[in-house]
Amino acid sequence: MGTLLKSYKPLLPLRFIPIPNSVWTSSLTRVIFSKSKLCGGRCFSSVKQSPPLIDEKNSGGEGVENRKAELWLYNTMSRQKEVFKPKVDGRVGMYVCGVTAYDLSHIGHARVYVYFDVLYRYLRHLGYEVNYVRNFTDVDDKIIARANELGEDPINLSRRYCQEFNVDMTYLHCLPPSVEPRVSDHMPQIIDMIKQIIDNDCAYVIEGDVYFSVDKFPDYGRLSGRKVEDNRAGERVAVDSRKKNPADFALWKTAKKGEPFWDSPWGPGRPGWHIECSAMSAAYLGYTFDIHGGGMDLVFPHHENEIAQSCAACKWSNISYWIHNGFVTIDSEKMSKSLGNFFTIRQVIDIYHPLALRVFLIGTHYRSPINYSAVQLESASDRAFYIYQTLHDCQKAVGQDDMTKKDSVPPHILDCINKFYNDFLTSMLDDLHTPVVLAALSDPLKTINDLLHTRKGKKQELRLESLAALEKVIREVLMILGLMPASYSEALQQLREKALKRSNLTEDQILQKIEERNMARKNKEYEKSDAIRKDLAAVGITLMDSPDGTTWRPSIPLALQE
Repeated sequence: MGTLLKSYKPLLPLRFIPIPNSVWTSSLTRVIFSKSKLCGGRCFSSVKQSPPLIDEKNSGGEGVENRKAELWLYNTMSRQKEVFKPKVDGRVGMYVCGVTAYDLSHIGHARVYVYFDVLYRYLRHLGYEVNYVRNFTDVDDKIIARANELGEDPINLSRRYCQEFNVDMTYLHCLPPSVEPRVSDHMPQIIDMIKQIIDNDCAYVIEGDVYFSVDKFPDYGRLSGRKVEDNRAGERVAVDSRKKNPADFALWKTAKKGEPFWDSPWGPGRPGWHIECSAMSAAYLGYTFDIHGGGMDLVFPHHENEIAQSCAACKWSNISYWIHNGFVTIDSEKMSKSLGNFFTIRQVIDIYHPLALRVFLIGTHYRSPINYSAVQLESASDRAFYIYQTLHDCQKAVGQDDMTKKDSVPPHILDCINKFYNDFLTSMLDDLHTPVVLAALSDPLKTINDLLHTRKGKKQELRLESLAALEKVIREVLMILGLMPASYSEALQQLREKALKRSNLTEDQILQKIEERNMARKNKEYEKSDAIRKDLAAVGITLMDSPDGTTWRPSIPLALQE
């Protein structure tokens, strides 16, 4: 992947099969909290939230049956897996910290949002109505610095990269969240929350800056396991001799020349980083909701500070499950923009199919680090091609007839289907073990290929009905994993085009090589014939001979297989 260039060509959006979003009301309802004794003040009450409207058609039946299964999720707070029990039966509130929009997103970002997209899809599969909130940070030091560098308005720059991020999410088949709030649109809520924290004696004002006092929150560090004395100023918190404790963090920053600002009771300025998510999660989900997620790098200081702020504003603030995904690494080092060792999503999908990237990302359990390499992406691309080729051949054999309406398939086919689906359910219920699900695809896919291509399989009773039933169950699982393309044939063609780009060959050139090889074989020049096959295999093009002639398919380049 070292050959990837920093420049890229814009891609046309890929079509994919959407899953209808749940219906959520756009009206805002005031959330009233009683007086809080925390820090000697009252509970923040001016933030509004959007309650869900349950779709009555989908609120019972199979969904209720699915919810009887116990989903276990790893909770960073308790450091163990716990049975998922939403605060309101049948409904889930989930907040995932979004990107700071000042550049194109890299594949470390892709891992976060692909994982939470799988969780979102799976919760819906289990029958839950999910209110999924994912924010945009569009007011931040990094945005201002980049805007100054480019001579651009910070808000306009951030808005542009918010749009680019959503394009990337479409490529990766991530469903849009229920709400995508932006910091710049929620200044009243942020200012109200800061006022509440001050009123509750958990923050103080110094010359227009507002700082949270970590000494006023005894539970500070419970999520990360860090002690206050471990937080040395200058590492994860700003150095400021005016602070009461070096670990105190900014809730509001006084305006600086040339920076965007908003009026506040403490003078013109802008919010600190952490307060935004506390305010926006409360605005759309209330102070108590089910899931708060993000990358592992957000455990401290961001999520630790969020907990402190939210609890300081309202003593009943409580999030049931804190979920964090592992890093994407390069040579065992975290991929990040600050380290400069990153590839953007656009750079990767310029030469690999977006669904191949998604297979790569969910091919490792979400809490484990995943090492980014060319061989891993080639392997994921090869796997995607095999899946879609098998299902395409299956669909072609079955034709237009709806064989899935037939009740009867042979017992061994039914056993194969049941085993696969049970493996899927067991693995997903156990903290979303997507790698096990991908591995479990092997058996039904092999069974399909046996039915399609072996002499015994072609003679099997109820062959077409079996093929249709196998394709249906695989398709349903691919939908939940976000791996279902608009059509198998379209995905295969796109995978071939990406392989051609990586090999620096055109299809005409490959066809010419096939013709040269055919001529060499005809003339019994087997050494030349083998050389042509090997040369193509070296760049990831495999030739396949059959009674109907020679065709080609993408494959892992020979050098990467060694």
